[in-house]
Amino acid sequence: MSDASAESGEGGAVPLPGAGSRTPSWAAPPDPRRWWGLVVIAIAQLMVVLDATIVNIALPSAQHDLGISDANRQWVITAYTLAFGGLLLLGGRIADLVGRKRTFMVGLVGFALASGLGGAATGAGLLFGARALQGAFGALLAPSALSLLTTTFTIGKERSKAFGIYGAIAGGGAAIGLIAGGLLTEYLNWRWCLYVNVPVAVVALAGATVFLRDTRDRGGTRLDVPGVLLGCGGLIVIVYGCSEAQPRGWSDARVLGLLVGGVALLACFGWWQTRARYPLLPLGIVRNRNRGGAFLTMGLAVIGMFGMFLFMTYYFQVVLGYSPVRTGLAYLPMTAAIIVGSTQISARLLHRLAPRLLMVPGALLAASGLYTLTYLTARPAYLSHVLPAELLVGLGMGLIFMPVMATATSGVAPQDSGVTSATVNTAQQVGGSIGTALLNTIATSTSATYIAAHLADAARRTGGRGIPPALRNGIVNDGVVDGFTVAIGVGSAIMLLAALVAGLMVNGRAPKPAVPAPPARASGARR
Repeated sequence: MSDASAESGEGGAVPLPGAGSRTPSWAAPPDPRRWWGLVVIAIAQLMVVLDATIVNIALPSAQHDLGISDANRQWVITAYTLAFGGLLLLGGRIADLVGRKRTFMVGLVGFALASGLGGAATGAGLLFGARALQGAFGALLAPSALSLLTTTFTIGKERSKAFGIYGAIAGGGAAIGLIAGGLLTEYLNWRWCLYVNVPVAVVALAGATVFLRDTRDRGGTRLDVPGVLLGCGGLIVIVYGCSEAQPRGWSDARVLGLLVGGVALLACFGWWQTRARYPLLPLGIVRNRNRGGAFLTMGLAVIGMFGMFLFMTYYFQVVLGYSPVRTGLAYLPMTAAIIVGSTQISARLLHRLAPRLLMVPGALLAASGLYTLTYLTARPAYLSHVLPAELLVGLGMGLIFMPVMATATSGVAPQDSGVTSATVNTAQQVGGSIGTALLNTIATSTSATYIAAHLADAARRTGGRGIPPALRNGIVNDGVVDGFTVAIGVGSAIMLLAALVAGLMVNGRAPKPAVPAPPARASGARR
């Protein structure tokens, strides 16, 4: 384990990123191209984040076009999340070993090729394989992007501003993906939800060649092959178990076996990391109180947010009959609120306030927004319920994401920045997978109970003459929405838990302004 990774310890307050920097400006002049580099990083990260949701709205069209069965259609999503979530730790360590810029560029090229292959798919198998390749190259791209950001912006307000932009993308990318997916599906076709990545990746690749700069401090680290097999294998099994929980239920023997097996692999991974000469994930990274709290806060917050995306998309399209474009545009206020929360509030306050003074209010705002949605009915209620909820959740997530990422990546040795960045992304990805499966199971079981009970009551009231279609449809819609509201209520409680974790575990201080030492005088200079 590197000294720098362990020096922050397992408790105690640590300063915010940039707080401990005392490097004089004349000793390490900032890269004048760093803001253009941030644009490149932002473009690449947005591409990876939105690709997790951009295909969702296009899925029915792709299923019909390629003849994918209902049982197999989930693999369009699952293949991406399995590869992405499972290989993030490996991708982060590769960035540390090979170089962040080089890994970033390889990820861009691979992601573009995989996207083109998926867009041109003539069968289900080719589409599933292309989505898995997208996830694998995304696992190279995402941690190297955050690691480049961490090592490029290291001091004060600039770091806060850079992480504000990055946090807005991390929080709003999923919503942007739904908007883009609706527009591309309705006005072009589903294939363009994949083709669109190719020109974006080409632009980002050209920008990376010119504007990104990498450091060369590798710290003598080697690849921990047993750690890769145990850690990545455990994550893949857990993400797959969560995806299988959606159609099968949490009590299914296969699901339970996968989850128990995944946890066992991760337990073995943790044991091995204490003995490996070059651990894949130095345990000092996760044992640190602030970083551990940031990882947990990220995972818990994403559970509630991804659950909201899932249910509100169905609410808009199935219950209210929105078109794909209208569904995507319905998320615009939330996206705008996330951007405002990250760039105009968090970025301006992070260098003045302790991180938890942003995370806790953010989680409370998001929890209140989710709770507002528990009052939804099958009747249209966008202005009265959905819009206020989107604004509250958006502002809250904007306040959460930016300080979480800044805190999680602070105080880490340069040779471990890639795997630390990967751990942040892993917390986000695994939280999303668990949340989607958990809340979807709660929603479907609640809906089934509601519909069965009310249909039976309606049958008794009609005296065996049959339930009118309008009444039946009304009961079904009410039952579906009832399931959504119960699940979103659970998501609101989980968001409150995120606030509690941030308040109790993250005790980092606001940064002190760096005071550079005066330049040394030449030995022969006059006094």
